[in-house]
Amino acid sequence: MKFIDTLGKLLLTTCFFFFLIPQLAYSQSLEAKIDSLLKSTFTSEGPGAVFLVAKAGKPIYMKAFGQANLELNIQMNTDNVFEIGSMTKQFTAVSILMLMEQGKLQLDDEITKFIPDYPTHGKSITIHHLLTHTSGIKSFTSMKSLREIERQDLTPTELIDFFKNEPMDFDPGEEYKYNNSGYVILGYIIELLSGESYADFVEKKIFQKLDMNSSQYASYSEVIQNRAYGYHQKDEYVNKNFVSLSLPYASGSLMSTADDMLKWNEAIKINTLLNPETTAKAFENYTLNNGDKIDYGYGWNIKSLEGSLNYEHGGSIFGFKSMGVYLPKEDIYVIGLSNCDCNSPTALTRDIAKLTLENF
Repeated sequence: MKFIDTLGKLLLTTCFFFFLIPQLAYSQSLEAKIDSLLKSTFTSEGPGAVFLVAKAGKPIYMKAFGQANLELNIQMNTDNVFEIGSMTKQFTAVSILMLMEQGKLQLDDEITKFIPDYPTHGKSITIHHLLTHTSGIKSFTSMKSLREIERQDLTPTELIDFFKNEPMDFDPGEEYKYNNSGYVILGYIIELLSGESYADFVEKKIFQKLDMNSSQYASYSEVIQNRAYGYHQKDEYVNKNFVSLSLPYASGSLMSTADDMLKWNEAIKINTLLNPETTAKAFENYTLNNGDKIDYGYGWNIKSLEGSLNYEHGGSIFGFKSMGVYLPKEDIYVIGLSNCDCNSPTALTRDIAKLTLENF
């Protein structure tokens, strides 16, 4: 009897081993393909990147490439902290939706409810328009006079005063045009309604709640553990240009890690911060006044990747570029963070998502 039991266990173990062989082969094959893709872009001598791939919320690939600090010859590691640029807009949009759930605002509220003297030229500009880049307000990052203030520390109201008297690009809802000014105004509204700075609101209501312990509003003066330094490439690599972090503000001044960004994606997926009905508003493909879709929700692009629904957004700020791709049906998340604005992870992140699709 003992022999039969032992034989049964042996057969079961053998069957399980052979069942695992194709899965292991798949995993190794995917890893090799991603490695090949990234090693052709990031060298050990230059600025680098961190890439993470997750399936069903669990990392299946996470590696660092290149250097976090060229001057000190420090290699990149997966815990390095990057400025994420416009991926900040996801946090701003969710913060606005959190305030909506608290009854402090409505998405069709006009911005003059919060900034009474804002010159709307007789047009109705709503929070919805700001979230979807359809307000028609001039984006301050497209203004030539930006160079005059780029090193100045401005309050949100001073920054709004910088662009508010510019001519509108179009009437609200008539066009889609990516717009950093809209998210600056949203940041100010968050401060006005919460009684906290934008940085404190995001820290307390999002980062602390989600245990995103390596994420924060960016700072040049603070000592930040595992900070990756940012670079440009001209004839050779140079340190990134200085810009006051009061300017990107709620449109682009947050820092994070690949692991923390996975926590963020999971929190959105399982509705940790918002009710499911509210979360859905962030991922609706909104339309212009004429009914044309804009392929943008609230803080996320709504696109297609190899026929699969894709929620994505990138970020670019002096010395850094970032890109996150999420395929909700397949529950695949890919995040790429780079510390040189010469190496955009946008195409790479999409290509990795495609490779992952092929293996599951």
